[in-house]
Amino acid sequence: MGNTKINEIFGDNVFNDSVMKERLPKETYELLKDAAVSGKSIDNDIAGTVALAMKEWAIEKGATHFTHWFQPMTGITAEKHDSFIAPTGDGHIIMDFSGKELIKGEPDASSFPSGGLRATFEARGYTAWDPSSFAFVKDNTLCIPTAFCSYGGEALDQKTPLLRSMQAVGKQALRIVKLFGMDDVTSVLTTAGPEQEYFLVDKELLNKRPDLVYCGRTLMGAVPPKGQEMHDHYFGVIKPRVAAFMKELDDELWRLGVLAKTEHNEAAPAQHELAPIFTTTNIAADHNQLTMELMKKIADKHGLVCLLHEKPFKGVNGSGKHNNWSLATNTGVNLLNPGKNPSDNKLFLLCLAGVVKAVDTHQDLLRISSATAGNDHRLGGAEAPPAIISMYLGEELTDILEAVENGVHHDDRHKIKMSIGAEAIPYIKRDNTDRNRTSPFAFTGNKFEFRMLGSASSISDTNVMMNTMMADVFCEFADRLENAGNFEEEVTAIIRESVREHKRIIFNGDGYSDEWQEEAKKRGLLNLKSTPDAIPMLCDGKNVEMFERHKVFNQTELRCRADISLENYAKVIHIEALTLSEMVRRDIMPAISKTIFRLCRTADEKQRILPSKLCRYEKDLVERLSECNEKIYSFVSELDEKSADAKHTAEPLERANKYKENVLTLMEEIRKVTDTAETLVAREDWPYPTYGDLLFKI
Repeated sequence: MGNTKINEIFGDNVFNDSVMKERLPKETYELLKDAAVSGKSIDNDIAGTVALAMKEWAIEKGATHFTHWFQPMTGITAEKHDSFIAPTGDGHIIMDFSGKELIKGEPDASSFPSGGLRATFEARGYTAWDPSSFAFVKDNTLCIPTAFCSYGGEALDQKTPLLRSMQAVGKQALRIVKLFGMDDVTSVLTTAGPEQEYFLVDKELLNKRPDLVYCGRTLMGAVPPKGQEMHDHYFGVIKPRVAAFMKELDDELWRLGVLAKTEHNEAAPAQHELAPIFTTTNIAADHNQLTMELMKKIADKHGLVCLLHEKPFKGVNGSGKHNNWSLATNTGVNLLNPGKNPSDNKLFLLCLAGVVKAVDTHQDLLRISSATAGNDHRLGGAEAPPAIISMYLGEELTDILEAVENGVHHDDRHKIKMSIGAEAIPYIKRDNTDRNRTSPFAFTGNKFEFRMLGSASSISDTNVMMNTMMADVFCEFADRLENAGNFEEEVTAIIRESVREHKRIIFNGDGYSDEWQEEAKKRGLLNLKSTPDAIPMLCDGKNVEMFERHKVFNQTELRCRADISLENYAKVIHIEALTLSEMVRRDIMPAISKTIFRLCRTADEKQRILPSKLCRYEKDLVERLSECNEKIYSFVSELDEKSADAKHTAEPLERANKYKENVLTLMEEIRKVTDTAETLVAREDWPYPTYGDLLFKI
């Protein structure tokens, strides 16, 4: 497909700015644009005009229905479809869509996760149109991005707190840039570019694995002779079947206005990545949800399954979602761009010091935003960061901050070009920092890359945390600067104090090393290794005060979110335990017994024909497999008991801890034994496709 065709199809199914400018009256268009930026409410007359234009455009695109497209706390999107038809009274219909229907919907809220906010008998919930995110047509349905709240106004979704947090950080960042004389700036927005990692597996093979069907990850599986150690898959030639999937995915994403940019093979066999161009965080969150949805849908059309679980295969890399975060003014200035002389760029250094202060003060919140049952398996190795939050700034920026802290001048005359020693290759510009793949939070040129987020998660939670943390720090900085006797001196003082008090969070070394574990402990950094360790800290006093101060969450909303996270963690592990128990009882132990029976029969036959032979092979294998079966039977019986006990524990944190300490531990023991058995049982008797089948047969 040439560039001309891409230009023709990009945004074709989006009610975007150019479409609105063409189809709406000028006054309506300007009011709508202002509302999208300022958050001002839209009256019914304006909404009615927009609804009419939106309906006519959608029908031209083949739409017969509309839906309020929202993001409940399930991690995926939700939709309830209504047709445009309305009766005329004479047996006919008209196609109708009102401003009221555009602005507000009323889905059933009782069955979505609410952490106790809504009881089953309290079913009413509301979806409210988000004019800052463009409507689009998908599967013959007009999708209207919306927020989702309870009858009492509490947020029941991921979009509402994200919009609140963007408003909070934008307000405080605007105070900062105004103090630096940027009078033409009217707003500051956060931007995001989430890199999405995923696995593609043959659908026919996957459907033979109950663990992948029900859980999205393998609960057992012996390591194949070859994994990723040859590094031949990483950035390798894309296989035709995968390339066809990627092409169709690009086409569909481009039609929906998603800025899909980069695609390549990742480190593990069958693993891939898609990266978009940066956009405002709200749009980026919507687009990432669409990307995950379309990955699954299009993979199915190609006889594949897209796995978004963070660790579908033990022994090879897991999948993350690298959340690239920055701040930009409406005039196009990136506040995290160091410029040619970073040490003289006081606005950049102030923002950088603010991030250092925010991340150190709120390590817990970043860890919480990435805490899920699936991601717990991924963190700590194979290019995934450890559970300890730290910041990578690189040598140059670290030196600059140290110079400011110590009150000395930093020489910016560093080498910005490098030669690789081949005369035919031109000199290339070297970035201010290298890339540290073991760092959870790394500066990468003009943004921060949060590598800890799991591949299946929405980016909203992480960005809510970042935005609110930065709003709080910027508010403190702005208060000081607005009351400063000498502005320049106060800027330097703030940077110096922030670095001096929070530099423990800066670490440029190997996050996997044992030495770092000890060093982090000495520095007093948190090491929240599991979801049950992290989630309770969401409701700490300092966090509640900060979120309430900036009107992002109230205490009730935070408590409910903590309960939902713990409940989801417990449910995931319970489903995994039931699945493993069923696989072992119905398939694995019978398969082992079948091989044992065949070996015994073979040994008996050999003894009959050749009485002098010892049959050492058969006897040894029978003994080893019998021992495996006895261990599996014992472990799985205990697993069933522990799972039942955990399920009937009422208190959410206690229940989650029982699943972590009792159930997961037993599941790992069962896995060790079944993986050993897999290497001993005859291939014809083993009931499931192996890792080798799943990872290499596309």
